Amino acid sequence: MNTPTITSEWLNAHLNDPHLVILDASPKSNKSGLSSDYIGKYIPNSYLFDLAGQFSDPSSPLPNTLPQPEAFAQAARELGICQESKIVVYDNLGIYASPRVWWMFKTMGHAHVSVLDGGLPAWIDAGYETATQLTSPKSTGDFQARFNPSAVKYTDDILTNLDDQSTCVIDARSEGRFCGTAPEPREGLSSGHIPHSINIPFEAVLQDGHFKSPTELKKVFEEVGNKPLIFSCGSGLTACIVLLAHELIDPRPKSVYDGSWTEWALSGKLPIAKK
Repeated sequence: MNTPTITSEWLNAHLNDPHLVILDASPKSNKSGLSSDYIGKYIPNSYLFDLAGQFSDPSSPLPNTLPQPEAFAQAARELGICQESKIVVYDNLGIYASPRVWWMFKTMGHAHVSVLDGGLPAWIDAGYETATQLTSPKSTGDFQARFNPSAVKYTDDILTNLDDQSTCVIDARSEGRFCGTAPEPREGLSSGHIPHSINIPFEAVLQDGHFKSPTELKKVFEEVGNKPLIFSCGSGLTACIVLLAHELIDPRPKSVYDGSWTEWALSGKLPIAKK
């Protein structure tokens, strides 16, 4: 459980392990236009991880904003999550929202969390049992957050980096949105990108709903260099897909610009590059 991802075979063999907690992070909707063939199916004994609701900051005008540590901890306790819990996260799109949940728990100091590579589609393709309902926690957990502030970046950090370029900013949106040739899915938002950032669309690190092999991922990240990394996207969600892909091949320090392009472009005052 110290690995960023686990396989369906591993999960099936450990379903009855003590302290195992399985979280379903399947989104109700998404800005990438993806859909699932597995609505209403779940891995047995899964709990709902409400990313857009209970696990987003209600005071923020931006989507998917990381909650304050104590609010996150309280929501985790309500899911029955404890300090010793071994968490597996999946979603019904394969790899989409689950890496964001992995990053959130890591940011809150929880070591034992992994993403199910391939998600629910891989579980079903392997022939394993599914349930028709999610499970409700039987008790309250004792989870405590140990927030790592270096895992989260804000607009001021990105502005500072425009001058010193000490960190490489990676944008997980599509090439068209990055280059300003395709519209943003959020109404009224300009496309384009943060100056000096590089584009690695989240689809580039995936193949058939799974993360690509380490050899293939090294090729994807060839232009990144050796600087610390900040990952961005539209709202901080698909940024975590690319972040987790990089974690599979390189454990260097990395973080997420939580407001991402939505915050940057909404300001109307920050520099926007297009090409």
